[in-house]
Amino acid sequence: MPDSSDEKLLADLGIEVEPEQQAARSPREERIIAGFEEIQRFVEEHGRAPTHGDDKDIFERLYAVRLERLCGLAESEALLKLLDHQGLLTEVETAAAPEELEELDDAELLAQLGVESEGDDIAELKHVRTSAEKRAAEQVARRQPCADFATFKPLFEKLQEELDNGDRETRVFELKAEIRPGGFFIVGGQKAYVAEMGEMLLTDQGRSDARLRVIFDNGTESSMLMRSLQRALNADDAGRRITESSAGPLFGAEAGDDDQASGIIYVLRSKSDHPVVAANRDVIHKIGVTNVSVKQRIAGARLQPTFLMADVEVVATYDLFNINRTKLENLLHRVFANAQLDIEIKDRFGKPVSPREWFLVPFSVIEEVVERLEDGSLAQFQYDPSSATLKVRDT
Repeated sequence: MPDSSDEKLLADLGIEVEPEQQAARSPREERIIAGFEEIQRFVEEHGRAPTHGDDKDIFERLYAVRLERLCGLAESEALLKLLDHQGLLTEVETAAAPEELEELDDAELLAQLGVESEGDDIAELKHVRTSAEKRAAEQVARRQPCADFATFKPLFEKLQEELDNGDRETRVFELKAEIRPGGFFIVGGQKAYVAEMGEMLLTDQGRSDARLRVIFDNGTESSMLMRSLQRALNADDAGRRITESSAGPLFGAEAGDDDQASGIIYVLRSKSDHPVVAANRDVIHKIGVTNVSVKQRIAGARLQPTFLMADVEVVATYDLFNINRTKLENLLHRVFANAQLDIEIKDRFGKPVSPREWFLVPFSVIEEVVERLEDGSLAQFQYDPSSATLKVRDT
């Protein structure tokens, strides 16, 4: 092609010069250039090259994988060199062998990230399977034979009988549902029994977690974190929790040699500096039932909305025997329903929440409630806020 001076000279002589025609690019080359330009736009917007990481946007992770592949393509240097004004092709080291980089298919790249896409448009993502979901699924999959399964087999047999005769039910698992020792679930198509729970700990995100020993009805077991089991149950469309047996009385008698501990009633007082709490601290109590130690239950209270994002003081605890915990907690909350604390606080992320297990009630009344529990008459009473006393429920 003539240089600019030659073109000017020819123009002065009245001679037109036809521009040199560029060879048409193949569809593959067009795809490579278009993919590279998307990466460049990302760099222009964010001031950096895309990187890998569980906390990164799915498109950034896609661009990071794509860039690594482009750096491994022999044709990239010739095709993209003039376009690479940001020097991206010289900064990234490819981790894959050249023979693995012959195709640049977004669907394949997304599949590596656990993502399904609709058609050819990567903007229409059908399902983004997060790394957390994949870890949860892998955690459930990592099982080993249960050496003492003979101990647990009768529990599963009795469980099936209770499901068959209606004493137990299966219900959709909610992420907020509590996982406790002795609980049964259905995950991955198998019944699971939480046999043991280790010491409660706090995650980097300030959430409580614990190591579990989970026994499955096929004779295997898994050591997994409580949060991992929750995520697996929540991600499984068929995941279910199994309710406790409805057989037997709600209230048990005094503990005997054959009685089994079934939980603890705990009464807490908040140390929150919220104006409503500070002004009524002596009569604001959280009343709950748990089957783990109260120390475990309140671990990291200041980071949990259910504890008003503040530390708490343990006012009292009461051991329970032969009692259905879920029914008992529902009954306690029903007795104090008209004294429920109406309060809104913000969690660590600024999202407003309204905890529901706090009540404006003197501790002396709570003690009376426990006495009514022991004699079996509590169902007949309801708390009267105007007189701060228990009164016979209207029928």
